[in-house]
Order: sequence, then structure tokens, then C-alpha cells
Amino acid sequence: MNDPQETQPLPEAPFPSPVIVRANRLRFSLVWIVPLVALLVGAALVVRALLQTGPEITVTFRNAEGLEAKRTEVRFKEVVVGRVTKVGLSPDRGRVVATIRLDKSADQLAVSDSKFWAVRPRVGTAGISGLSTLFSGVYIDTDAGESTEERTHFDGLEAPPFVLRGEPGRRFVLDAADLGSLEVGSPIYYRRTRVGRVVGYGLDARRDKLEVQVLIDPPNHLLVSPNTRFWNAGGVDVSVSSAGLSVNTESIASLVVGGIAFANPTGAASAPPAEPGQRFVLFQDKRAALAVADGTALPVRMLFTPAVRGLNAGAVVEMLGTEIGNVRQVAMRFDAASQRFATEVLADLYPARLGDARREFMGSGSATPPSDAQFMKQLVERGLRAQVKGGNPLTGQQVVTLDLQPKAPKATLNLAQAPLQLPTLGGAPGDLAAQAGDIMARIGRIPFEQIGTQLEKTLSNTSVASATLQDTLKGLGSATQALQQTLGQVDTAVQQISPKAQIALVETQTALKALQTTLDGVDRHIAHPDAALQRDASQALNELQRAARALRVLGDYLQQNPETLLRGKPADAEVTK
Repeated sequence: MNDPQETQPLPEAPFPSPVIVRANRLRFSLVWIVPLVALLVGAALVVRALLQTGPEITVTFRNAEGLEAKRTEVRFKEVVVGRVTKVGLSPDRGRVVATIRLDKSADQLAVSDSKFWAVRPRVGTAGISGLSTLFSGVYIDTDAGESTEERTHFDGLEAPPFVLRGEPGRRFVLDAADLGSLEVGSPIYYRRTRVGRVVGYGLDARRDKLEVQVLIDPPNHLLVSPNTRFWNAGGVDVSVSSAGLSVNTESIASLVVGGIAFANPTGAASAPPAEPGQRFVLFQDKRAALAVADGTALPVRMLFTPAVRGLNAGAVVEMLGTEIGNVRQVAMRFDAASQRFATEVLADLYPARLGDARREFMGSGSATPPSDAQFMKQLVERGLRAQVKGGNPLTGQQVVTLDLQPKAPKATLNLAQAPLQLPTLGGAPGDLAAQAGDIMARIGRIPFEQIGTQLEKTLSNTSVASATLQDTLKGLGSATQALQQTLGQVDTAVQQISPKAQIALVETQTALKALQTTLDGVDRHIAHPDAALQRDASQALNELQRAARALRVLGDYLQQNPETLLRGKPADAEVTK
């Protein structure tokens, strides 16, 4: 049986009341750590980028050759300081606009006097540059300015500047009459060693001079002193002297792009270096640059009667064998006193070129040295006269020479006359043109026709004399035969005479036979038509006839072409088929 206690139901227990716990909404979950870290890193990068980013500028170019957005670099001294972010056209579509984002470290490049240019492979007179861009691509180079004024828009250069700010060296200015073959980048030489280059040139309209800017590299700029002479060394200097032909040039490059050379005169090597920006004169050649100082020019006037030819402006004026000036002007004048035309020559003389001889002459006998005009007056009173002589026999160029002529008529200078008029003489005896004229005059007086006629008569008389000689020899042969007959008769008569007389007759007969033999030899060498003497005489007569004809032709040709004596016979013209 079952236990009643076990079957009795248990009393119901009361249920516990629920405890309500409210969640804390401010509780941080670990899940959010990763996004927060990423956000912080991104913000730091943004802030860092903003801090390192420099200003944005625009540079305009003529074309966009080689420029690419986000690839073309901007460099300063070969250090990347920015990058091109955009390439587009200007509003008028005339130029290309490159937008550049500079680095924060290069924000000082965005000033008003900075310069920008595209570096591309270039071949010019200054040399070859930009070859590295064949591998790295085109980039934009920069020359930093020194201004404090900020700027964001620039006009790009089409070629790199030849002088960068802060480049070592010393710049000078050369005053030139003309540019010649010089260009920006032309080399500068010292003792045929390149020491600098031409960095620019311009025309000064106020002074009517051409200013050439040059840069001498260090330490060679110490070689330039206030006494240094510069000259144009471009091309080839060819000179002909008694020593032969001389060809001089600084370098092969100077033949193409020109060049400048400089040197220090003797005794100027110890002078202090020239200051930057000092001006010098650019001479045309080395001879003019290193010549002794000319001093003040003395203008003179010379009047040559009769008029001369071949004398042009720029011709040399020589005094006692030394070049002391040049002809400035040549003009034709009419001399009313002599009723003849004359050649008026104006020249500039530099008596200082005579050096010590002039100083000794002027310093003798006077405490105060006389002037150049007084010096010339003394020389004129001692016989100094001006003459025109041949300078170049090939071109016919004339020169003016001042020589002492002791036998010249007395003359003096009027110091009050301006310019001074020097007394002159006619052509010198050694003048080639005068000699040629005299030769032509003498040739013209030779009676070529009469000489030819007389020569023909002489040759005709010689032929008649030769025929007469032949007839004489023939008569002599006949006389010899008659003599032989006579000797035969004498021989018959001798046989009847005494023995002594016979011996005498035999000797006489022997002598006559020898004479006969001699006459036969003479007949073979002279009278015979084939004799050598006859042939020689005939050939001699023929040669004389040909010589007479050639002499007549020569005379006719010289009368028609007298210039052949100086220039030779011209080449025969080609026959056109």
C-alpha cells in the first residue's frame, strides 16, 4: 500500500519576482577600436599632407611637348620639388597652361622673379643639353627668385637661361661696333683655353653701341685686369707676309659659333683683377687689340695731280715704312688754278705710332715737346712728301706713303689750316702702274709693221744672195775643169823641160790636185742641193719668217689688249655645243 504521506500533495511555492537590470548605453565595445584607429591614421595623413603641400601655381608654355599630368616633375637643382597636376589650354587657346603643385619646402619658389622652363633635348650654338630627358622624360626646371612678392602665375621660358642666380663667375660688359658671328653661348678663350661664355647682348641706342655681356668662370676671372684687351676671335685670320702664308684661329668651334679671346699687354700681368661689371672695348682682331696706343688722330688733306685710281677709303697710310694712319675719304676735285682734275684724299694720321723715334725728334732742342702738327711741319720742311704707290699688284689697291725727298721743292705747312694739307708728288718711280703705263707706251711706239717689212726684204735678199752663191760655186767648178785641162797641157810641155823644172811642175800639179779636192768638198757641202749647209740656211730663213710673223701678231695683240702685261692672257671661253 502506498504511504499516505507520499500521496498527499505538496503545497505550491511562490514564484520569484524578476529583477530588471537596465543596460548602460555608454559602454564601449571593442569592435569599434579598428575603425577608430583607421580614422585617426587617415586624419593624421590628411593633416600631414596639408602641412607638406605647398602652393599651387600655373606656368604657360608655347606648347605641351613632353608635359604629362601627374607624371612631369618640377625640379630645382635636380631635386624634385613639385609635380604637374593638370595640362590645359589658355582661354584664348594661344598657349598651354600647366598647373603645378609645389612641395611645402619649395613654397619660396612662388615669387615674382622666379623662372620656369621645360628641359628637353636641345642642340644649339651653346652646345647639346637635356640628353638625360631621353630616358627620364621631360621635366620643368626652376631658377629661384630673390623677391619677397608672392606670385602664382608665370610665363615659362622657351629655352633655359644662360646664367642662373648664384652661378659662380664674374660678369663684364664689352662695347662692340657690331656683333659679327657672336651668339649667346659663344665661348671666350684665354691662350686658346675656354674660360667663359657670352651670356647676352643688346643695343644701347643712347650711345649707339652694342653691349655684349660675358661671364668668366672662376678662378679665371682673376686674369681679367683693367688693362685687358678683348677681340673677336671668330672665323679664320689669314695674313700674307715676307715669312709666308699664316692662318690663325682659336678653335674649330669658333669657326661656327664665333668666339671672343682676351690677353693682357706686356707689363699688365701684375695689375689687380677688374671689378664686376667693368666695361671693355671689343676689337675686331688681335692685331688691333694688342697694338700700341694710337693717341689723338691728326686729320690731313692731300691733293694728287693728276688724278689717281685704285685708292679707296680705308687704304693704309705709311710713313717711313711704318703704318701710321688710314684714308678716310677719297673724292674728285677740280683745281681752278691748273685747270685740271685732282684727287682729294682725307686721312687720319697717328704720329704716336712712330714710338721712340717721334719722341726723340720732338724732344730735341725744346723744353716743351711740340705738338703733332709741329712735328709734321718739321718733317715737311725736311722733305716729307706724300705719294701714291701700288700696294697689292693682284688687286691694284693703292697706298699712300710719306717719305723724305731731299731733292723735292721747298714747302711748309700752314698750321692755321684745318685739316693740314701735306705736299704731294706724282707717282713713284717704283710704282707698278706707272711702270706698266710706261712699258705700254714704249711698246706702242715700236714700228712692228716696218720691222716686219724690212725683215721680209732682208730674207728675200738673203735668198737672192744664196742663189748667187750657188751660181758662183758652179762657175768655180767650171774654172777648175779648165784649170785641169791647162795643167794637162802644161804637163806635156814640162816633159820637154829640164828635170829641175819637171820637179817644180810636179809639186805645182800636186798642189793643184789638193786644191781640186778642196773645191770638190766645198761643192759637196755648199753647192749641192742636198748639202747640209744649204738645208741649215733654208731652215734658218724659214724660222726667221715665222719669227717675223709671230712678232707682228704679238704687236697687234698687245695694242688691242695692253692689260695682258699685268694680268696675263685670259682663259679661252668654252665652246657651247
